[in-house]
Amino acid sequence: MSEPAATPDLTQHYQQKIRQASSEVGKVVVGQQYMLNRLFIGLFTGGHILLEGVPGLAKTLTISTLARVLRLQFQRVQFTPDLLPSDLVGTMIYNQNKSEFEMKRGPIFANLVLADEVNRSPAKVQSALLEAMQERQVTIGETTYPLDLPFLVLATQNPVEQEGTYPLPEAQVDRFMMKVYVDYLKKTEELEVMRRMANLSYSSDVQPVLSKEDVFGIRNLINQVQISDTLEKYIIELIFATRKPAEYDLADFAPYVQYGVSPRASIAIHRAARAVAFFDERDYVLPEDIKEVAADVLNHRIMLTYEAEADGVRTQDLIEAILRKVPIS
Repeated sequence: MSEPAATPDLTQHYQQKIRQASSEVGKVVVGQQYMLNRLFIGLFTGGHILLEGVPGLAKTLTISTLARVLRLQFQRVQFTPDLLPSDLVGTMIYNQNKSEFEMKRGPIFANLVLADEVNRSPAKVQSALLEAMQERQVTIGETTYPLDLPFLVLATQNPVEQEGTYPLPEAQVDRFMMKVYVDYLKKTEELEVMRRMANLSYSSDVQPVLSKEDVFGIRNLINQVQISDTLEKYIIELIFATRKPAEYDLADFAPYVQYGVSPRASIAIHRAARAVAFFDERDYVLPEDIKEVAADVLNHRIMLTYEAEADGVRTQDLIEAILRKVPIS
């Protein structure tokens, strides 16, 4: 089935809906526009998003508010040390009346799943997300159940330096399209938060704006945003620079790189750059679009050595150097 053509009227209609959705979230969440933009990119390109930041920065509030703006089925899972895989995906239970086993579905069977503080649970539970995130399906016993589309995991985590957290397995981290670092608010924004929340009559009501059909409609339009061969090759050069930095005039970083990024990173940059172009009301990708999303796509996929940590070399330092050194040819 062919995708609907990207007519100016249809494009403007959906772009207006995105602005309305952002405005509705803004009724509840102050600031954090960068985080919201990344959540929209994930939603409209089918990419899971991992948010990292200290507690209290409105990560959960932003996702739950966005879910209310969407006419999609939403489930929130609070990850805890005693959570079991069956608590997430579901299990088979015996029905005595029917004398047969029935499947009890877990919260993973939703369009939008908030995995809150995902690194509070051990690796066995975290790994239960893998099949759902990659294959959009869940296997319980000998039966595989497809998940309803769109399916998106939006996860939050506290920094691993904090007590009581478990680092996510590399295979799972790679399934996230972006890892977004959430920072503190500006003074004026935090003042507004304080005034809102101190008002006992404050209401957090929002109106639903986007439906499942809207999500797929916007995805179709983003898929029609043009990206030149030159920029596609530029993305590949960025990816290879994380694997072989010495070949890109980055020899100083070579001893610090244990593993570069996987092919999922090139796919993610390609999709995210087209989404940025669409949000900016363009039907073509600019180099700036690629550079805007590169750090969030790459930062959790590059594995540095212990020497890098000892010498104070950060993943962000390598990414910034790559974006400076790799030319667009």
